Amino acid sequence: MDFDGEDLSHKALGDRLPSGETHVFRECDLTEADLWGASLAGARFESCVLEQTDFRKADLDGAVFTGGGGMRTRFNDADLIDVTFTDVDLSSAQFGGALVTDVSFTGCRMIGAALTGSRGTGFKVARSNLTLANLGGCSLRGEHIEGVRFDDADLSGCDFTEATLSDCRLIGTRLLNTKFAKADLRGADLGQPDDSKVRAFAGAIINQTQANAILAARGITVL
Repeated sequence: MDFDGEDLSHKALGDRLPSGETHVFRECDLTEADLWGASLAGARFESCVLEQTDFRKADLDGAVFTGGGGMRTRFNDADLIDVTFTDVDLSSAQFGGALVTDVSFTGCRMIGAALTGSRGTGFKVARSNLTLANLGGCSLRGEHIEGVRFDDADLSGCDFTEATLSDCRLIGTRLLNTKFAKADLRGADLGQPDDSKVRAFAGAIINQTQANAILAARGITVL
């Protein structure tokens, strides 16, 4: 079923979405739309307004989101397997309890998004803004992460083991019990090297300039 340019805001859409069909939403307004528990496997959302849209407990396996977005979209407890988000505004989006497996976020604005408490094997992220996001406990193990801003984000308990971070920023980031063993951080801006960061970066690969900054913060000058 296709929806083109429709105003679906504040509507309960479950009864309008028969199961067994692929649904396409193009340039629709889904502000505060109720898609709780909806069958949306393989659905496409193209340049839609997703302001406070409720996708809780929805089946979104294989769904594709391109463009559009909005504040405080709710994906709590939804199934998100093989989902792609490209150039979507997911600011303050909620993913707690969601099954997040092989999900990719590319070019997304994810300021204040919360993925802590999500389940599954994890996700990929590139060229996205995760300032103030909460990724507590998420795994990005072995991932190549490029062009991501983690400024003031909470990465407590995250696993970046053997990951590569290039053109990324970790300024003001919370790194309590975060793992960077064998992670390549040479292409990242590590921000102010305080004690918590130094502990988190144990076992990571850094460059000479980064090492000098860490030593300088402890009053040690390398000549």
